[in-house]
Amino acid sequence: MTGVDGSPGATADEGPLLLGVRHHGPGSARAVRAALDSARPRIVLIEGPPEADPLVPLAADEEMRPPVALLAHAVDEPGRSAFWPLAEFSPEWVAIRWALEHGVPARFIDLPAAHTLAWQGEDPASRQGETGEAESEPSADGRGDGPGPTGPGADGGPEDTVRVDPAAVLARTAGYDDPERWWEDVVEHRGVGTADALAPFAVLEEAMGALREAYGTGAHERDLVREAYMRLQVRAARREFGRDVAVVCGAWHVPTLRRRTSVAADRALLKGLPKVRTDMTWVPWTHRRLSRASGYGAGIDSPGWYGHLFAAPDRPVERWLTRVAGLLREEGRIVSSAHVIEAVRLAGTLAALRGRPLPGLSETTDAVRAVMCEGSDVPLALVHDRLVVGDVLGEVPASAPAVPLQRDLALLQKRLRLKPEPQERELELDLRRETDAGRSRLLHRLRLLAIGWGEPAVSRGSTGTFRETWRLRWDPELAVRVAEAGVWGTTVLAAATAKAEAEAVAAQALAEVTALAERCLRAELSDALPVVMRVLADRAALDADVGHLAQALPALVRALRYGDVRGTDTRALAEVATGLAERVFVGLPPACAALDAEAAEEMRRHIDAVHGSVGLLEEGAAGARGGLLGRWCSVLRVLSGRDSVPGVIRGRAVRLLLDDGELVQEEAARLMGLVLSPGTAPADAAAWIEGFVGGGSGGGMLLVHDERLLGLVDAWLTGVPADAFTDVLPLLRRTFSAYEPGVRRTLGELVRRGPGVRSGAAATGSGPPGFAVERDAGRADAVLPVLRLLLGADEADGSGAADLVGVVR
Repeated sequence: MTGVDGSPGATADEGPLLLGVRHHGPGSARAVRAALDSARPRIVLIEGPPEADPLVPLAADEEMRPPVALLAHAVDEPGRSAFWPLAEFSPEWVAIRWALEHGVPARFIDLPAAHTLAWQGEDPASRQGETGEAESEPSADGRGDGPGPTGPGADGGPEDTVRVDPAAVLARTAGYDDPERWWEDVVEHRGVGTADALAPFAVLEEAMGALREAYGTGAHERDLVREAYMRLQVRAARREFGRDVAVVCGAWHVPTLRRRTSVAADRALLKGLPKVRTDMTWVPWTHRRLSRASGYGAGIDSPGWYGHLFAAPDRPVERWLTRVAGLLREEGRIVSSAHVIEAVRLAGTLAALRGRPLPGLSETTDAVRAVMCEGSDVPLALVHDRLVVGDVLGEVPASAPAVPLQRDLALLQKRLRLKPEPQERELELDLRRETDAGRSRLLHRLRLLAIGWGEPAVSRGSTGTFRETWRLRWDPELAVRVAEAGVWGTTVLAAATAKAEAEAVAAQALAEVTALAERCLRAELSDALPVVMRVLADRAALDADVGHLAQALPALVRALRYGDVRGTDTRALAEVATGLAERVFVGLPPACAALDAEAAEEMRRHIDAVHGSVGLLEEGAAGARGGLLGRWCSVLRVLSGRDSVPGVIRGRAVRLLLDDGELVQEEAARLMGLVLSPGTAPADAAAWIEGFVGGGSGGGMLLVHDERLLGLVDAWLTGVPADAFTDVLPLLRRTFSAYEPGVRRTLGELVRRGPGVRSGAAATGSGPPGFAVERDAGRADAVLPVLRLLLGADEADGSGAADLVGVVR
């Protein structure tokens, strides 16, 4: 066999040491370490981007803990990026560490990232995920699970259906139906002996050679270019270091690296490749991002299991099942030492029955399900999530290259004691505390920069404005978002301010600007707020659409309340909000005339939002009923009495007036009786009912406690003609299906018993079902002894507790 340098007569023994591996394979990693210990090369060449050569020494830093990834991104377009992930059990990582420990140079020889990222810009099909992805490579198993450039959309190109899976072909040849199980049996469960450490690589090279002869590139056409570049780098290393050169690469590439080619032919393949300016650094990675289930296509199924196989010095099955038992105990399941012993025996028995040399993941999983989980897949899913995949997050040293924004973010995270974690967790913040307020500012600023580390969540405790709940999860791709945001500034504050100002100027809709004002207040971007307010005032003055104004008002009011919590001066914002409300008051009545059903329902939602906003604007103001709220009630009265306004809006206006005490129940009942009279079309009456008691406004409880209103609805419904009933049924079903089950059940019981009031007639001699007409004083007094005991009150002590008992009496 000729050597890579093309010299005739060069044999495989005389050529470079080619160590074909499966990326992220613990068996391959152990074999690489043994082969390097045996061969002692003068240089180690590794498949990966050459731009990362200056970053290799950082792998020896004490703060560097895999899994990590090399991140390359285009300088002028940070969103165009690629990752090269490395785990502790990755052969490439083992090769790097071996070279550093033995004082041997380690260099990357794959196609430069400058070309890889430029390819992304030319081929949209290769950018399947949010993070850019170049064509992933078919390592030993042909699925692109290596450290080659990848992203969330790896293996997502149009050629997927014809790409060759070498592991699947070899597994079928060996009589296996599962490539993963075949790989475990022939590689992962094979001990690394000292007699011939190079034998596994020779066998794998022979197998891959046969596959390359049969399938060529296996539909990975760009591999020809990558392999040409690698051959040139191997030649250059051999000229410098002689024949003591070791190459660690995907086994798929080994036959072509051994092939005889000319330098001119290889250079011709590389001629004219596109190129972009590129930056590269180390970033933390996670086991979960190595798994295919996470959406990272170029991954492995069980990184936690592989990490265990690589780290376990002996008895891996026993150690694994002990870890599983510990996890299940932490979750409250009863798992004893006897369970572990029995699970080990069962796993060994299953491996023997299936003809496997040692129990693999499938055998241990079956044993855990049968022995520790009592046949249930629910705790087994927890084992898979926590251990088989895992949430291990790597770390990189502070000395690693980073954009200034990333360094500022790291300092803020350290100062605020907010450590990035791969697993999702909830964070409760009390904005009255300085540290929590700082955390809130940081998370809001990052959201404005599209760095989605935290998402707001509904608090299970207090709903006050001084409380916030966040759902945090750090994904490796956020490093790309940080790099992208670096164009806005060198610190989080400066970048968020610049981004907010730019978004305000570019905003098209008024609601976008008001929402941005709210976000600026939450993030405390005092320098950006004047720009946002100026744009807001301009947009509000030019926008005459009442729907737009009504949609924009709630965000402004929320911003005012949030500004009070932050202690921010919001006087300018309050003036704009008040002016916006006044314009809504003037324009709403004509805007509600002659609307179709869909537009009426949308306007009803706008009215609800404005009603809540006006109430909040009036809170704390003198003469609440004489200010904005008084004028708003006048608008609602106009809407409730106009026949040209759709029924759903008229009904909602009456309901809002009733809830605010601006309308007595007798008047509300009179208006309902008019609408539900025979002279009103059934569809319009049903829409009025939906507006009055629907829309999640608590209308069900109103009907439960007001027998008169329920009687009106019941009498109207029973009188709807049969031919019109099918038309109003969808509206009624939508209205009443929104009620809670208990409310629906109570209404049904009241209707079954028969309301005491029908068709608006006055009740005579009977109260609501289950209640007497007059109060039963004897039954009421029966609770007083217990109440005195709870309050510690005595009738004669004159205390406030005794007064309270008197009030109850």
